[in-house]
Amino acid sequence: MNKAAVTVLALALTTGSAIAADLPSFKAPPPAPLPPPPLWTGFYVGLNAGGTWSSSNSTRLGSSPLWVSGDNPGPNPSAPADYSLTAALGASGVVSSGNSSGFIGGGQIGYNWQAGFGGYSFVFGVEADIQGIANGGGGNNSSWTNIPATGANVLNDSVLTAVSIRKNLDYLGTVRGRLGYLITPTLLVYGTGGLAYGGVNFNVSGWQAVLPVRASWPSSGFGGGAYSDTRVGWTAGGGLEWMFMPNWSAKVEYLYYDLGSVQMAAGVTAQFYDGSLGGPPAGLKWLNATQARANYNGNLVRAGVNYHFNWGAPPVIAKY
Repeated sequence: MNKAAVTVLALALTTGSAIAADLPSFKAPPPAPLPPPPLWTGFYVGLNAGGTWSSSNSTRLGSSPLWVSGDNPGPNPSAPADYSLTAALGASGVVSSGNSSGFIGGGQIGYNWQAGFGGYSFVFGVEADIQGIANGGGGNNSSWTNIPATGANVLNDSVLTAVSIRKNLDYLGTVRGRLGYLITPTLLVYGTGGLAYGGVNFNVSGWQAVLPVRASWPSSGFGGGAYSDTRVGWTAGGGLEWMFMPNWSAKVEYLYYDLGSVQMAAGVTAQFYDGSLGGPPAGLKWLNATQARANYNGNLVRAGVNYHFNWGAPPVIAKY
């Protein structure tokens, strides 16, 4: 190969390398960054709906002597006063007040703190809620008791009581702490408990009478009573919450609540003696006072949705 050919070949190779160096290069794009984990820390608000039912669907009635005369009308007026009739009237009974259940709906507001310990993620929080209750009452007309009163001076009189009872829970609210564990970054299982409060109504009306063998022992009475107030108690339960979208979660929850018991005076039954049997003069012989007692406790199951603002939470910085 002569000198001119070698020169031409070298020039061609050099020119090709320069042209190749000037061509654009293509590189694969960097992988997309992983999305940040769901952020539970911060404020949230939401709505809920579900149902509630009472654990106590009965009312206890009881009567006791309020006043008894020392005079003892009857075949033997000098005998000690016979209290067997007032004892019969003082018997206790339980009356069904119906199934106090209904639909609930309301809202909640809360704050969460998310923290990790030993590789496990926990969520601490506080939550307050309130919900109205539709058809939250039960009612029943019932015969309480029919007791024969036997004694030396009573001669098998019979006691009859008819009563109407209604108990309502109009609304229910709670202020609770929450402690949960993140099974996955988006699924929280939690327990909860704290204060419960609710608007209760309690109405009792009735009639009580002694059906005497002797017409000279007429008696009747009873009357009724009403109570309406806000009761405060406690609640406990648990639930599951799922962060299904950024800033949005859904939950299902069960709570047991106990607002205590309500006891009130429901009326008075009186008996008079007409003096036809001789002995003591006609007049009032005894008074019996009747009281009613009902418990306000029950169960609540609901579903809800929350929007998480994440206010007050530290910013999440994605690392590449």
